[in-house]
Amino acid sequence: MIERLHTAQRMSKIVKHNSTVYLCGQVGAGDDVAEQTRDCLARVDALLAEAGTDNKHILQAIIWLADMADFAEMNAVWDAWVPEGHAPARACGEAKLAREALKVEIIVTAAMPE
Repeated sequence: MIERLHTAQRMSKIVKHNSTVYLCGQVGAGDDVAEQTRDCLARVDALLAEAGTDNKHILQAIIWLADMADFAEMNAVWDAWVPEGHAPARACGEAKLAREALKVEIIVTAAMPE
């Protein structure tokens, strides 16, 4: 069964299929990459909670940075957010994001708790 939450014409914010939760790319507000990453991860937390899971159940994360020079700053926020022993498979690359002000976008796939 597929369940879609917060669905618009172009995308759903959450898609649940069997025991897997897929989130659309999340971006955050703020002036620098640390602020945007914190806000983005707060949005991820809220969507995961709504779906019935949390950041201990993340299977994979894909992170896009507008500038790889921000990698260490983003990682400092990320490392503080990921629960010890629960690091997901992760990829990070540089990409032109939807708006010039955006510095980071995070895409998450998570499992439902057993």
